[in-house]
Amino acid sequence: MSTSAERSPTDSAGHQQDTESTADAHSVTMQTPAIVPTQTALVVMHYQTDILALFPSVAPTLLSNTRKLCDAARAKGVSVYFAKIHFRPGYPEVSPLNRNGQGIKQLGLFVDDQISPELGRQPNEPLIIAHRASVFFGTDLQVRLSARGINTLIMVGIASTGVVLSSVAYASDADFRLFTVKDCCYDPDPVVHDHLFSTAFDSRTTVLSLADALVLLD
Repeated sequence: MSTSAERSPTDSAGHQQDTESTADAHSVTMQTPAIVPTQTALVVMHYQTDILALFPSVAPTLLSNTRKLCDAARAKGVSVYFAKIHFRPGYPEVSPLNRNGQGIKQLGLFVDDQISPELGRQPNEPLIIAHRASVFFGTDLQVRLSARGINTLIMVGIASTGVVLSSVAYASDADFRLFTVKDCCYDPDPVVHDHLFSTAFDSRTTVLSLADALVLLD
């Protein structure tokens, strides 16, 4: 019978690796700051039917992930805000100088669509209407959050290079405490998506997986 002293170097190294991995996971959990539900809002950005229709291969997973996040926030007492980009017929809000807006106008998007019903938006959950990529630009979102004493935001949206990047940058400059949930964000360019989460978002927010976010909201 072998003793612990007689374990092979491989076994010892493997055991040490397992211990270190467990310690690292515990450390990450311990370092994630707790939230105060009454001072926290989940902001779900551009989860609307026209956008999800552009990405049919990933839409079911994104909707399932984000519905879980919304339900966990509701159960925790965290306010849920929805934001969508929207234009009136004829796109009077679109400047000829805005390249992104001109592209949207040519595609005929964001006039008749709605928040994806799979997310189960409740009647008391605010809907923010934006005319630009940022959910803060030209809207009353910041005023509404401040009026309720909300200083912490959990932010998710489509796409990472558009609404998420623009809105995170603004919210960071406005001194909100920020979390982003990577599994509930999407961009058609996966390389840029991953790069943003490891750079711009990591420097401004606490980046969470869906599993980590559900623990935070447990």
